[in-house]
Amino acid sequence: MRNGMTQPLETTLAPDDWTELRYEQAYCAGNWLGSRPNERIDIQNPSTGEVIGSVPCLGIEEARDAIIAARAAQPAWQGLLPRQRGDVLMRWHDLLMRHRRQLAALMTKEQGKPLADAIGEIEYGASFIRWFAEEASRLYGEVIPSHLSARRLFVQREALGVVGLITPWNFPSAMLARKAAAALAAGCSAVAVPSVLTPFSALALAALGEKAGLPPGIFSVLTGNPAVLGGELCRNDGVRGISFTGSTEVGRLLMAQCAPSIKRLSLELGGHAPFIVFSDVDVESAAKAAAEAKYQTGGQDCLAANRIFVHRSIYQGFLDAFVRAAKSIRVGDGFDQATDMGPLINRQTLAKSEAHVADAVGKGARLLTGGRRLPQGELFYEPTVLADVTSEMKIMHEETFGPVAAITAFDEEAEVLAAANNTEYGLVAYVFTSDLSRSHRVSDALEYGMVAVNTVKLTGAPIPFGGIKQSGIGREGSRYGLDEFTTLKYVCTAV
Repeated sequence: MRNGMTQPLETTLAPDDWTELRYEQAYCAGNWLGSRPNERIDIQNPSTGEVIGSVPCLGIEEARDAIIAARAAQPAWQGLLPRQRGDVLMRWHDLLMRHRRQLAALMTKEQGKPLADAIGEIEYGASFIRWFAEEASRLYGEVIPSHLSARRLFVQREALGVVGLITPWNFPSAMLARKAAAALAAGCSAVAVPSVLTPFSALALAALGEKAGLPPGIFSVLTGNPAVLGGELCRNDGVRGISFTGSTEVGRLLMAQCAPSIKRLSLELGGHAPFIVFSDVDVESAAKAAAEAKYQTGGQDCLAANRIFVHRSIYQGFLDAFVRAAKSIRVGDGFDQATDMGPLINRQTLAKSEAHVADAVGKGARLLTGGRRLPQGELFYEPTVLADVTSEMKIMHEETFGPVAAITAFDEEAEVLAAANNTEYGLVAYVFTSDLSRSHRVSDALEYGMVAVNTVKLTGAPIPFGGIKQSGIGREGSRYGLDEFTTLKYVCTAV
């Protein structure tokens, strides 16, 4: 047993029985809520089009109920010893890990990603719960050397209060776990609104959180139209902060809605990552890494390599190697062990990929492979490679969020840096070079919140995840992740 648990963790679920963790009710203030039959939302498997269940379409009234309950429950939760909050979070972590195969199978059903990727996401999300369970006891303050006689000055960090968490469909478990764990560790209560496309992963987290001992009202998961529910979170004076992951367009809208009540905002928005390959690399290895950075989650990832810049001296060799890597990707149903890449999430995402390809080819880009729908289902799209892409093409300015790679050549370092920075986005950039001086010089010059040098693996609980410019505000994960959910209080005491 861990942390004084008196009840054993459940072990009765079959390894891949996703139905046991499918909750078709919303979780509001410690209660599971249904709705009238005509107020439900069907959830489809993007791989097959099959309806795998439904969830309630809640509205403003239920959102207000959740906020009221969160406000009532939050002081007692904040009043616990940090280690006591951490103990609950550790039990939550253990439950996720115990049931990770069922949670992953549920995710593959509603989101489509390969089962192995889904298992990895559950473990990734659980790692944030564990990290912040431990960080709860390290919310240190500061003693300030006094400028006044007979005074003691100190600063303490306190919970922000009730926070709203609005999460996306591409990582439906990990993004919520990362936000909720930080908020709860800090002593906040949280009302979450998951994507309407993938609510079951969020509801399963709520169910396991309840089993772990999260008090009623501390963590609610509301299902329904995100514009309605998220709008109420932004406008309601009882909510003191909003943490959102999604598009830059929606982020702008949320900022405007939060302005009247001056809420704390943490925004993880769009990305348009450059992947820069200099001439002094192993071409085959760099191409494989670029393909991994492009096609992970079908390109439906804010970290995806969207603009690939390759030094002209190795350009053709890189194209050949990249095309081989793209052609080797096996596309299919997420439950097929041979699958590397699943379907796209919906028709809009598919249509954008097709539109970017058509625009680029129409303006002179070469289509080296792909560019076609696949017979596995209506949302399956072939890994696609475009060469000789220029700045006039939409794909160089808009985030595709699909499996379309845009590759172009460059000659000089200054030239590629200017091109890489020529975007409103600033989330992540990738650099491949064997020159140590260049790696530091280029990393310093890139206008991005995160830079990965000679690797495409950069995320994890200990690192501050986030961007600059219109890719967001604030950081998630790491010790800095608690800053988004705490406020500073200065106390001056006469002695």
